[in-house]
Amino acid sequence: MSPNELKQRVAEAAFLQLEQLFQPNWVLGIGTGSTVNCFIDCLTQSSQTHLSTVSSSVQTTDRLKADNIKVVDINDVSEVMVYIDGADEVDPSFALIKGGGGALTREKIVASMSRNFVCIVDESKLVDRLGKFPVPVEVLPLAHHPVATKLGKLGGHPKLRSGMTDNGNCILDVSGLEIDEPDYWERTINDIPGVVTTGIFSLHRPQEIFVATVDGSVDHRVAPKSFRLSP
Repeated sequence: MSPNELKQRVAEAAFLQLEQLFQPNWVLGIGTGSTVNCFIDCLTQSSQTHLSTVSSSVQTTDRLKADNIKVVDINDVSEVMVYIDGADEVDPSFALIKGGGGALTREKIVASMSRNFVCIVDESKLVDRLGKFPVPVEVLPLAHHPVATKLGKLGGHPKLRSGMTDNGNCILDVSGLEIDEPDYWERTINDIPGVVTTGIFSLHRPQEIFVATVDGSVDHRVAPKSFRLSP
């Protein structure tokens, strides 16, 4: 199957499982990226358009509004019942690298508010250890050089990405890190003055992951002892 077909397949599988649980008063968190766009297609074509959503990017907000799906301000929401998003890498412990699309800070905020974080990916995103995909680090513009220097001392090779985030910040894409302890690396990078957040999602890991495989099947994986939604 092509990459686009895999994205569509995993989004449909996740939607079919989650749809039976949706309640009218729920707020859904909607991530950013091409796989999430396939999930939005499912939501648009269903009878669930009464649901409210919070969005992780301007791009997603525009897409949801264009499809007449209600988007609410995140500051007006106390809890997100389900957050659906993709990832750039997923390790066996469900730690992630996210932010290839530049929405990592808002994605992390929504993940932190969510009762259940559901990640949808194809099997090419599965890795034994995080770090082959460069780690995005959102940085205040005035601090990108000193932050890059500190990341270099940690063994990384930071490269300034062109353009700005929705928050008006820069992104450093950091290659060369061997992330064998994701919690440590997330905290260590976040503690550098000038860093807004890192694209390592270890302190807020998903509880459930749907993985599309090249044979067309979708593998549903659940973190041990995690909270799960139930009918």
